Amino acid sequence: MRNTFKRSLLGMGIGLGMSLGLGLMALAPTVQAAADQQFFPLANYRVGAYASSGVQIWAGMIDYLRYINEVEGGINGVKLVWQECETEWTAEKGIECYERFKNGQDGAPVAVYQPNGAPAAYALSERAEVDKIPLITMGYGRTEATDGRVFPYNFPVMLTFYSEASAFVNFVAEREGGLDKLKGKKIATVYHDSAYGRETLGPMKLLAEKYGFENIQIPVADPGSEQSAQWRQIHQLQPDWVFLRTWGVSTPVAVKTAARFGFPVDHIVGDIWASSSEDVLPAGAAAKGYLALTPYPAGSDFEIHKRLKQYILDQGKSDLKDQRNFGSVYYNSGLVNAAVAVEAIRAGQAKFGHRPLTGEEGRWGLEHLHIDDARLKAMGYLGLMQNLTLSCSDHEGGGAARVQQWDGSQWTLVSDWIAADRVLLRPLIDEKSAAFAKEKNIVPRDCSHDQ
Repeated sequence: MRNTFKRSLLGMGIGLGMSLGLGLMALAPTVQAAADQQFFPLANYRVGAYASSGVQIWAGMIDYLRYINEVEGGINGVKLVWQECETEWTAEKGIECYERFKNGQDGAPVAVYQPNGAPAAYALSERAEVDKIPLITMGYGRTEATDGRVFPYNFPVMLTFYSEASAFVNFVAEREGGLDKLKGKKIATVYHDSAYGRETLGPMKLLAEKYGFENIQIPVADPGSEQSAQWRQIHQLQPDWVFLRTWGVSTPVAVKTAARFGFPVDHIVGDIWASSSEDVLPAGAAAKGYLALTPYPAGSDFEIHKRLKQYILDQGKSDLKDQRNFGSVYYNSGLVNAAVAVEAIRAGQAKFGHRPLTGEEGRWGLEHLHIDDARLKAMGYLGLMQNLTLSCSDHEGGGAARVQQWDGSQWTLVSDWIAADRVLLRPLIDEKSAAFAKEKNIVPRDCSHDQ
């Protein structure tokens, strides 16, 4: 239905250059919305510089939502409906999509909202609190929103940029023989010069001070299609390791340029937005041996993939256009994002009943979300997703990543879950959240009792 609608528009020759209203028009939902259904807004980016990742993320999300509806009968009997709205990964269009979606659809309410992009996540932070709609920003967004006392409707679930930096340093320590072996090492961060890229400046400084390594920071201007100056600097400084925090076209450019300047690719560790097949395939042979962090590893051998293949893909119901991407990092990212949202609603229903939830009730569900190995096994996500426990004061809840390595044709896991030092990082987070609270005259919530 949604795909047929999209193809018919393209067949009529309606292009991207038409009016903003049409450009933002949401695609038809899978099922007609009603008051007894839960509405899932999908703020996407199927066009623009980052579309190659986006189309797979939405495929994973939609395939899982369809699986929940058709195989499990909804979330405790509550069916899901969804619509898409094109943001092109911009704050402006991200805001417009949010405003379009925030009141739900035909009586079907919104319980959680995923901005799906750092620009929109920052832009919507305060709006969502006013509207009482919780934002889920998995692997992006405001790290200080880990502090739910100050950010009650903002959830940087599973892996913040701070935790990502710490997990990276802990992985390097494993490779070097221990944290004490980091002293005197040189670690360079090559980062996308944006709010996203600059998020790890603080934690890398803190970690360098604690462990005694030299902290080198090298920015790359968007879109990062030319990086000779940055990698010439790397060549001159000769760091032991490089933490690559790029995005989109800037990642394969970095890998190819690193090879040209002779830096060993197996000492480059990409962050979670530089960890997909799309990041390495354009780099060709230069990418063989490249490492990357991920909270949702590539692979289609997990139990959920077997279920999806049987009930969704083999039935011709998948949103995935190229089934070679089944189990890709970005497809699996969509699966994990959708699962967190579904489980948050399931948790909320345990308190409020088996019915569609409002945003306030969705927030309660998120703050009482507990996913252990037993639940992951039941979901089919064991090995694909880490344990996750959120609370009023902790809106991240996970803080671990795995490391995978590109062998020239596919990703192979080379680590178990590597936990960040969240205790070390928390004062840095609290400092930022306290500064925000002071600036905005916010009185933090009391999280000493159940919210």
